[in-house]
This record gives sequence, structure tokens and C-alpha cells, in this order.
Amino acid sequence: MSVEIADSLDAAQTGRVAITSLPGLDDLDVSQAYLVQASAFAHRLARGEQASGVKLGFTSRAKMAQMGVDELIVGRLTGAMCVEDGGTLDIETLIHPRVEPEIAFRLSRDVDPSDPLEDLRTAIDAVAPALEVIDSRYEGFSFSLPGVIADNTSAAAYAIGPWRSFSVRDELEIGNLAVALTVDGARVEVGSSAAILGHPLRTLPALKSMAAKHNVELKRGFVVLAGAATAAVPLRRGVVEARVAGLGRVAIEAS
Repeated sequence: MSVEIADSLDAAQTGRVAITSLPGLDDLDVSQAYLVQASAFAHRLARGEQASGVKLGFTSRAKMAQMGVDELIVGRLTGAMCVEDGGTLDIETLIHPRVEPEIAFRLSRDVDPSDPLEDLRTAIDAVAPALEVIDSRYEGFSFSLPGVIADNTSAAAYAIGPWRSFSVRDELEIGNLAVALTVDGARVEVGSSAAILGHPLRTLPALKSMAAKHNVELKRGFVVLAGAATAAVPLRRGVVEARVAGLGRVAIEAS
């Protein structure tokens, strides 16, 4: 059943057709849902995509409460999902995309998440503003917890702004940065990096735990999208920009 679910999710993504129902999906537990995610992700790798990082979801306390969970969720990224800063994203390749501003980290070395002595924060060597495009493969963005995990946490695309050198000594500098999302110059959302689990770095111990539990690789050079600083908005044609005070900006053109 898990293989069939993975195949259906992959077909929905490649065919750009939302799933209305999927037998057995909501019978999965969280561990089984991550196995489905891994299986669907393997389809991407088989097509020649290369793993490029991970993304975190439910990094808002309010969203956790809404979904009735007490821990974040993890998805996988590939280089094919990456849009160059200032580049163009064809929204016709997606189903019903939404976009949100984020904080991104970069791993300077491989990390063994099962090592109890490993501190993932010490593996971060850079930070940057980011945009994430999410695109649930379920009709109406309607899903259960197992459903969104199996669907790779709705991952679709991302863009990274200029990297800035970072170490754990810089922790206070990114704890409460103003964040703005604009479309064609009009501000549509404002928020703070504090919306990301109270502080973006707080996501890293949780990521390490989840990666160990669900066999998610953390490799040198990987991008870590730490979570949304504002609500996501529907992605329409135009120039979308995220600005993070002290870090800079990143933009894409949706066409």
C-alpha cells in the first residue's frame, strides 16, 4: 500500500493534478508516512535529481496546535527545486502554489543525526533569506498529518538569497528579525524570524532528532529551510521578494 501511495503522489506532482482521495493514506502512522515520503523522493532521484537539503514544517506553535502535534515535520529538497535568486519559476508546472519567506541555513559538514554528542548548530556556517514555494498535491490543500508528511511536506521550490557567514556566536543576531513578503512591490505579509519556533536555531535540535528517527540525511552543503516567518500566500504571476532585516533580500519572478 505504501508503494502505491508514493506512486500516486509522484504522479500527482509530475502530472500537476491534485489528488481528491487516496485509499489507505490516513491509516498510516507517522513513521509509515516518512517511508512513503522516502519512496516518492526516490522517484525524483531516479529521474536524475540530486538531494540538496531539507525543509521544516509546523515550526509555528500555532500551526502545531492547529494540527494537534507537538513536533515539527521534515521534508526533502533537490537541486531541481532550486530557483536562482532573481530567476523565473513557471507556475504552470505547479498545481496551486503558495509562497512564504523563510530563514535558510547551510551545513558545512556531514552530520550523523544519530550521534548523541553531535550539535547540529555547530555545523552551520552560513545563513540567508529564502523563499519557499509549497504546492500540496492534495485538492484544496486539505490533508492530515500523515498525508502532508507523505507528500514531502508540500515541498515544491525554493530560492536562496546571498549567504552570510554564521556561527552559534551570532545566535542573538537572528532571533527577532523583521521579515516582509512583497509581490510586485506591494507588501502582502510581515512577520519576524521569532515566528520560527521562537528562534530559528531552535529548529536544529528538533531537525536532528527527526532526521535520526526517520533516516533523513544531513550532508555537507545541504540547505536547511528553517520554516516560515509569515503565513503563506497564493503564488501569482509577478515578482515575489522576501526581505529579512540584517540578512538582505531574495526574489523570484513567477511567470
